[in-house]
Amino acid sequence: MKCFITGGAGFIGSHLAERLLEDGHHVLILDDLCTGSMDNIDSLIGHPAFEHRIGCVHDRPLVAELVDRCDVTFHLAAAVGVRLIVDQPVHTIETNVHGTEVVLEAAGRKGKKVVIASTSEVYGKSAKVPFCEDDDLVLGPTINSRWAYACSKALDEWLALAYYHQQRLPVIIARFFNTVGPRQTGRYGMVLPTFAGQALRGEPVTVYGSGEQSRCFGHVRDVVESLVRLVATEDAVGEVFNIGNDEEVTIGQLATMVRDATGSNSPIVCQPYAEAYAEGFEDMLRRVPDVSKLERTIGYRPRTTLADIIADVVADQRARLAGV
Repeated sequence: MKCFITGGAGFIGSHLAERLLEDGHHVLILDDLCTGSMDNIDSLIGHPAFEHRIGCVHDRPLVAELVDRCDVTFHLAAAVGVRLIVDQPVHTIETNVHGTEVVLEAAGRKGKKVVIASTSEVYGKSAKVPFCEDDDLVLGPTINSRWAYACSKALDEWLALAYYHQQRLPVIIARFFNTVGPRQTGRYGMVLPTFAGQALRGEPVTVYGSGEQSRCFGHVRDVVESLVRLVATEDAVGEVFNIGNDEEVTIGQLATMVRDATGSNSPIVCQPYAEAYAEGFEDMLRRVPDVSKLERTIGYRPRTTLADIIADVVADQRARLAGV
């Protein structure tokens, strides 16, 4: 099978590329290196079944060419990270909505299968936990740019499903819940590598808000396994799936676990959202996935424990600091 990955030099994309090559597939990636890095794919360059192109997912002729050459497209290119989303709302909306439009338009011409990467952010401020794929979405006001990302990804989903219903385009939507693991950086606000880096450097481990908000973290290895199985499952077409681990932890507890895993004496401090981002920033108290639909469909659910996830992230951050 020939596979095209947008955002293929990114954190998840590079791990997916490795797995697909291991499985004997041909992999072609596109990345503008805005948040991706050549370091992530350095070990793949020179592989006879791997190709990479530096370019933008907004480039219609280029995307059309690459989609045409492949059997399936994994559309992972997107604006990522709370920091980037808050600081660059125009970039967030244009990258997510227009990029998905270009990919779906190209795939629609030839009926090529597409996997759309979405996010748990689309659930917004919903208080119904755990989140199920057919739950209502509860978004904040348009005057708060915090919700621009959630809205843009929800629109991506609606557009993909519109192609499915109107043109029978085979699409699959994957809602990721805090995917973490080696190669992820804290540059754009990703909490786990940020905590690990701070602890290893002996800096204060900084928790935004009260620390009572809880999240679930899924290992990138489990996410990739889920994607590979979904694309091979006909019953997944036209459906939306939560992908993540349902082991819940508060951010305050996470900070303590990371500090303990590093052996650091760093203090844990709380910083108000208004100081970290902007006045009026909103966050949700809990975000927990119901992954029963995923397990029923592909016979698999993410199971890597939080302790093992933290160990992998700490090891990765330690290697980065050592220059390995």
